Amino acid sequence: MVDPAVAKATVHRHLRPSAWKSPLLSTEPVTISRVFAHIPQETVLRDPIEILSSSETSLQFLMAAPQGDYPPQEGYGQQYDYGSPSSPVQQPAGLAPGATSHSHAGGRKKRAYAGEAFEFGHGANAAIGGQPLAGGSYGTPSQPQPLGYQQPVYGAEPSQVQPAVPGYAPPTAPGVAQITQQFGAMGVADVNQPAQAPRSSVPLNQLYPTDLISQPFNVAELDYPPPPIVLPPNTSVFPSHYANCPPKYVRSTLNAVPTTHSLLKKSKLPFALVIQPFGALHDSEDPIPVIPDQVISRCRRCRTYINPFVIFLDHGHRWRCNMCNLTNDVPQAFDWDSTLQKPADRSLRPDLNHAVVEFVAPQEYMVRPPQPLVYLFLIDVSYASVTNGLLATSARCIKESLDRIPNADRRTRLGFIAVDSSLHYFSIPRDGSESLDPKMLVVSDLDEPFLPIPGELLVTLSECRESIETFLDKLQDMFQNTQNTGCAMGSALRAGYKLIAPIGGKLTVLSSSLPNIGHGSLSMREDKKVLGTSKESSLLQTANSFYKSFAVECSKAQVSVDMFLFSSQYQDVASLSNLPRYTGGQTYFYPGWNAARSEDAIKFAREFSEYLSSEIGLEAVLRVRATTGLRMNTFYGNFFNRSSDLCAFPAFPRDQAYVVEVAIDETVAKPVICLQTAVLHTTCNGERRIRVLTLALPTTQSLADVYASADQQAIATFFTHKAVERTLGGSLESARDALQAKAVELLSTYRKELAGGSVSGGGLQFPANLRALPVLFLALTKNIGLRKSAQIPSDMRSAALCLLSTLPLPLLIQYIYPKMYSLHDMPDNAGLPDEKTGEIILPPPVNLSSERLVPYGLYLIDDGQTQFLWVGRDAVPQLILDVFGFADKSQLRVGKQNLPDLDNDFNQRVRAVVEKSRDCRAKGVGSIVVPHLYVVKEDGEPGLRLWAQTMLVEDRADQSVSLMQWLGSLREKV
Repeated sequence: MVDPAVAKATVHRHLRPSAWKSPLLSTEPVTISRVFAHIPQETVLRDPIEILSSSETSLQFLMAAPQGDYPPQEGYGQQYDYGSPSSPVQQPAGLAPGATSHSHAGGRKKRAYAGEAFEFGHGANAAIGGQPLAGGSYGTPSQPQPLGYQQPVYGAEPSQVQPAVPGYAPPTAPGVAQITQQFGAMGVADVNQPAQAPRSSVPLNQLYPTDLISQPFNVAELDYPPPPIVLPPNTSVFPSHYANCPPKYVRSTLNAVPTTHSLLKKSKLPFALVIQPFGALHDSEDPIPVIPDQVISRCRRCRTYINPFVIFLDHGHRWRCNMCNLTNDVPQAFDWDSTLQKPADRSLRPDLNHAVVEFVAPQEYMVRPPQPLVYLFLIDVSYASVTNGLLATSARCIKESLDRIPNADRRTRLGFIAVDSSLHYFSIPRDGSESLDPKMLVVSDLDEPFLPIPGELLVTLSECRESIETFLDKLQDMFQNTQNTGCAMGSALRAGYKLIAPIGGKLTVLSSSLPNIGHGSLSMREDKKVLGTSKESSLLQTANSFYKSFAVECSKAQVSVDMFLFSSQYQDVASLSNLPRYTGGQTYFYPGWNAARSEDAIKFAREFSEYLSSEIGLEAVLRVRATTGLRMNTFYGNFFNRSSDLCAFPAFPRDQAYVVEVAIDETVAKPVICLQTAVLHTTCNGERRIRVLTLALPTTQSLADVYASADQQAIATFFTHKAVERTLGGSLESARDALQAKAVELLSTYRKELAGGSVSGGGLQFPANLRALPVLFLALTKNIGLRKSAQIPSDMRSAALCLLSTLPLPLLIQYIYPKMYSLHDMPDNAGLPDEKTGEIILPPPVNLSSERLVPYGLYLIDDGQTQFLWVGRDAVPQLILDVFGFADKSQLRVGKQNLPDLDNDFNQRVRAVVEKSRDCRAKGVGSIVVPHLYVVKEDGEPGLRLWAQTMLVEDRADQSVSLMQWLGSLREKV
């Protein structure tokens, strides 16, 4: 047993600034040459991404002692500590004189790697609870509270909060479930109910003011659910837990909607929907009720689909539309079960009980027979693509994924065009032919590329499986000795368009080169002198009008484009990303990629295989309808706006989200408004379907109700899309300024209208449910897509802007404010399966601040696209041995790598946490991305360390402010 006095002194020694000197605290300006001086030359050449932003962030490690005690976590293994060097006994920082640290009475000894401070709980999580408010509440203690209500506890896990009435809190208790889920005591509506019902007296969410300055932000608040939607009783036809759309599919920025435009304008809050119609990459993971009987009842005037919020009249023979109030007849077949051939129970119909349903569309929903799934691969075979291994890796990956490509109807077709300074077409014979060898036909006319044998270039996968495999085996050998550096990808796109336009389908581009000849040729325009200046925005806009105009052509012909870009040099992502942006595709960027690194090859292979197996929708359109008085104003996302309210998707991906801004044109007299999203699409299996999502929201005339029901994550998503739009149409500076101005505007409006215009003690008041919004705004300005820096290549920035405008909400919030987990002192159950769900349990997240990093710690930082495993400079040898298998930290290699699989409990748990953090399905979204894992040593490579530190968005960097400075500046402006 270690002497407590010695252990205390050890903690204090670790936290004493004089005990460690960081080159980052030098007053000398950090320059790119200084940073690179510490990086071996072969590292720079080997992996350019590792040195991203290496000079832009000069973070100061203010290792203040954690405030407050965190309950010590049990050790995971043997009953011994690692021994600490003796040092003079000093009182640990953060403890009052004479105070003693907590310890587990009678508990077993710990093996927590926490600098031998196992009895004190002074780890990175020591301050996870922040400064609790008076009375332990997450609001104003003096405010009268309803009987039985428990405010969300600041610093508590969401599951610990047990409210009893509606309010901003996780709706877990039965009392709130009855109102939050809006289904308690709901019966069939009165047939004589008037079109405009009187306003409901059901209390909406309550407003809980908090002070952003005195009550610090806790990262656990990002895991709180949005304020519940509180609907009046009997709003839906039948009492069903699924009658209202869950936030997984549609989230509103306001869960109580102003009745007038003037009230919405007065609030300064946006009214918008964040829509993700599909929650997974595969149907087997997406249990949505499918209605196969093809009896689809719709309003004759506004074309709304029948849903749980309509009103039945005339003994159930007619129904009143909940959008426009028109009375419609119920189809005769609506109450007939065609499967059992007998009358059906209407109360069991999915479209009257579920807000999210999918109809099998009848013939009248088809302009033509459902199109087959078509993939046309445009593969760069120039010198760059052959030498970095892209050609070989992509050919092998396609071959190994043939069984995963959706082909249930046996109509899926594939085609291949190889691209260098010429176009290489391949005629692939059917299986059973005399020869399975493909024929290559070369076309060198790039201005008017033609199809030499158009009928034989797209082949059916089921009929030519063996021939396709033979072709893919030989593809690399055909170009292995090439010296051709030309890339006519623009001409290849035109040729591919001609080939599949009569059918529609996907153009999948795999390229390592800048298109430099033929249609859409681009030139090197990156100028490092422009980066970080007002002229930088010109590099983020397309350099050739071909890409926008061609994308519109593709959209009209139901052709979608996906870009996989691998160049280690400038590739003009800003121009090329226009193709996916207007055709419902996506841009996947792999900077510095090389198949010689197994981590690079494995990442791409896993992602490309998931990409090929995803069950995309084809020839899709999306429309949002709403209650009379509301209008869909602006749409954001990757699609083509075919008309004022119709979004066209040649292919509908399952890993993107869309934002729709809603305008209030007329006063809304109803107590409940409805918004219905409908996606008409063809499945991969050739079936025409309509996915319908119906969301009901209460209305209010109270500004307090509007603020109390605002969803901070949905609002942050909306302003992220606005910032991307402003960046592409204006400048980075204007986008950052607009975010700050909006934060000031919201804080000022709240103070003026709801906080009485005065704040005692110079605080900064905001509702509890919006506390994270200023933090997310700050984090967004520090994201690589918007950050002020002269070191971010324009390709990296353009790729980040693509992510900011397409990621589903849970992944977007994590991309803006990454997750950080303390691993060296994680709880005993972290990294192990939950007994009830079987899901791996993650440690509690930690605020993104260097104050939370202890020098003996091990941390995982994950923004959904990249993972960093941060190893403190004083990490004990046993920790290094258990996690990495090295007896000495000096043997530990930094950079991209995979954790070894070692035979010890702690290694297995760390690996489980790393893998679980990547799990998108657990977040309710689909994504093909497998983040790289970078091992970073605090005293290791400066460029890599500085890149990891850019994730710590609450810290001050050389050109940006810390969270407290940000809040201070907002308070001054307010």
